[in-house]
This record gives sequence, structure tokens and C-alpha cells, in this order.
Amino acid sequence: MCKPDCNAIRSPLPGPTPRLRLRLWTPADQAWFRQLNADPRVMRYFPHVLNPAASDAFLDRIKAHHQTHGFSLWAVELRASARLIGFTGLLIPQCPLPFSPCVEIAWRLAHEYWGQGYASEAARAVLRLGFEPLQLAEIVSCTALGNQRSQALMQRLGLQRSASEDFDHPALPSGHPLSRHVLYRLSRVAWQGRDQK
Repeated sequence: MCKPDCNAIRSPLPGPTPRLRLRLWTPADQAWFRQLNADPRVMRYFPHVLNPAASDAFLDRIKAHHQTHGFSLWAVELRASARLIGFTGLLIPQCPLPFSPCVEIAWRLAHEYWGQGYASEAARAVLRLGFEPLQLAEIVSCTALGNQRSQALMQRLGLQRSASEDFDHPALPSGHPLSRHVLYRLSRVAWQGRDQK
């Protein structure tokens, strides 16, 4: 759960990993971000791909979230080439969810970088920032019931599914094929125990 004073936090960026750097967004990233959000493979478990205007609005919300809370979704690039490959980070969901208030970890990578361990590598750096400098008590993640790839990543990161809290996403109409969502949780105490093994 988000600490009461989290709006006042100005966190550092997640530290670099062996292969990746997480950074703030620049204007030069906008065109690439549009391509990412227009790829139907990447957006399979979202209601629809984003057109350029919707993608730009999403990027604006990411930047505003960082200004307000000191953390958000960061651009992920390869250290060796500075090539942008996706994003990961922490956010406070805009849409009220059954388990709100909360801080969620999320990610999205370009399809050509799937299956190479990049999402896990970046997400672990984000969890460390969330549980150490930010001192969050808990970080959650949720996804559509059918999104087995994301659920497998959540499990590798140590998040535990809270099956009793499966829910219909309030942003989707009743009966939508993606409406049913699953919730995974990770407490700071559980993360510390796992991280020290």
C-alpha cells in the first residue's frame, strides 16, 4: 500500500542492471513509444492498440505521474547500444480498483525483446527501488486472466497470486473477454526474505 506521504517522495531512478538502464523519457522517444503501443502482439491483453494520439496522452500521463509522485514507468534501454526496448516501473492506478489504494509494478517490452530475461531484470531493479528508497509496504500487479506470460513473470519475481481477489476490471464493460483480472501481491517483508536467499 502507498505510504500516506508518498506524494512528497522524490525517488532516485532504479539502478542500472548488468544489461539495462532505466531512465526518464525524452521527446525523442515519442515515435518509438507509438510503435510499441500500436503492436497487436504487445497489446494482446489490452482492450485495443493505441493510436498516436492515445499513445501520446499515455506518455503525458506517465510524465505527470512522475512529477506528482516521484516515480512512474521508466524507459528501459540496452546499456550496450542505448536502444530503447520498453518500459517498467511503479504507478498508482488511476482507475479505482477493489484493492486500492495500492502501488502497482507494470512493464511492456517490444516483441523482439521477449523471452530474453529483460523484463525480469528491469522489474527486479524496480522492486528494489520500491522496497528500499521508497519503503513501500507492498507492491501489487494485476493482469487479464488469460495473460499467462505476465503471470509467469510475476511468479518469478516472487509475487503471490491472491486468487480470492480475482476481479472484473472496472474500466472494461461487463462480459468483455479481458474483463476478468488476477491480482498478485508482494510485501516488503516477503521481498526482503526472498532477496537475501
